[in-house]
Amino acid sequence: MRRLILRNLRVYFRDRLSVFFSLLSVIITYLMYLLFLGDVWSNGVPDVEGARAMMGSWIMAGLLTIASVTTTLSAASTMVDDLANKIRKDFEASPISRAALAGSYMLSSFLVGAAMTLIGLVLAEAYIVYNGGELLSLFALLKLTGVILLSTLSSTAFFIFLFTFLKTNAAVGTVSTLAGTLIGFLTGIYIPIGELPEAVQGVVKALPVSHAAVLMRQIMMEKPLATVFAGAPQEVVNEVLEEFGLRFSVNGSVLPAYISVLILAATAAVFFGLSAWRMTKKQK
Repeated sequence: MRRLILRNLRVYFRDRLSVFFSLLSVIITYLMYLLFLGDVWSNGVPDVEGARAMMGSWIMAGLLTIASVTTTLSAASTMVDDLANKIRKDFEASPISRAALAGSYMLSSFLVGAAMTLIGLVLAEAYIVYNGGELLSLFALLKLTGVILLSTLSSTAFFIFLFTFLKTNAAVGTVSTLAGTLIGFLTGIYIPIGELPEAVQGVVKALPVSHAAVLMRQIMMEKPLATVFAGAPQEVVNEVLEEFGLRFSVNGSVLPAYISVLILAATAAVFFGLSAWRMTKKQK
């Protein structure tokens, strides 16, 4: 299986255009923030120390969430490429086990998503420091790395399962376009979650990717929030947390962080199981 994983990684990184498009949503959002979103959100808390660093941490957490989704999606599409180009028939005619073939697609997609998002974390931290923020502590970095890996695992499981139903590159392109278009809204970057209608907020809160964004924001914005809202009434702080998607409330009850972790872990476990079942079933 190791050789299959290495082969899938080479296929992904060899197509530089595909790598670029997998990061396109991240690049677009970054440019939007650099050109005008940063000033818009920072002006919402004028003349407050650390406001720009706080909003920079907010947007960077969203970008890391986006990267964990789009890069994984692009890497997972190798599975459909192989099917469309009849390469899968060569694998199926070889002594390679069905489990090894399925596992290679899953693991290579996870490795691509994790690596690209962790590289994004390094760039995000550099950007935050450049804008007057502070580097995360070692403990915070470890927690954030864990969330990134869990988010990538959840996205990998979902897209591998979804792609077991697709047979053409055109279908994958449609999924990529939809994901790239919607992901900025689902993670609350273009419009803060608190600004969305309640029905839409309910949909957002039900999506695993949104819980990944919540966890990343909680970690990356802990210190900036403490600086900006030092001495502010708790009611004001709670309103900001809800407005900018640093926590979710359901029926008036705040969801603790471990619930978001469990949702991501359960999503990964369920969809990995369904993916393995689908791929085995299809190949019998």
